[in-house]
Amino acid sequence: MKTIEATPSPKPWVALFDLDGTLTWHDTLLPFLMGFLRRRPHKALKLWRLPFALARYWQDRDRGTLKSSVIRMLMGGERRALLDAWADTYVAELKLKRRFRPLALAVLEAHRIAGDHLILLSASPDLYVPLIGRLLGFELTLCTELQWHADRLDGSLKTANRRGEEKLACLRWLRERYPALPVIAYGNSASDVEHLREADRALLVNGDNAARQLAARWNIPVSNWS
Repeated sequence: MKTIEATPSPKPWVALFDLDGTLTWHDTLLPFLMGFLRRRPHKALKLWRLPFALARYWQDRDRGTLKSSVIRMLMGGERRALLDAWADTYVAELKLKRRFRPLALAVLEAHRIAGDHLILLSASPDLYVPLIGRLLGFELTLCTELQWHADRLDGSLKTANRRGEEKLACLRWLRERYPALPVIAYGNSASDVEHLREADRALLVNGDNAARQLAARWNIPVSNWS
């Protein structure tokens, strides 16, 4: 009698998605902050420090420090319950107002059906990004984390700003978490190219001219997601 051997199933992939401009049409942080400001307009008084934060950014080009500074101006000292409530409302509005790219969601669903590990990787803060991760069914969310004092937001960075080299460090950490599994990465900006080029497969989506030029240098395919 001939023995029939089962064909081994192909390995799943680790599917790594950027958020802003990749899954969404636009940036998510500024609308999150402005929406909170509309609800608590007295916080605008704290923005007198913004020109100093911008001047510092033009000197050191540290996006993480600038991000933290603005968050601290508008949300520093607020209670977790209040910020969580606004985050719930904000993320629900993203879905209701169709802020996610339909083709991006279709690609995400294809990876889910294939049994791949879905990872969200964003430089945006953990005030709301994990909620988006849960909404879209990601297995794991990695984003910029902020400091708290008990239940009040401090707003300084708890982790490095997860952009550029830090995203590359996250990719390498994921290879340790999912050993021997190939990684496919999706991103949209020039700063994403650094980790895209170290993935087993990558796609630059919705990139501007600078991002596309870098992608061409590293033979990374490009596409537009509607």
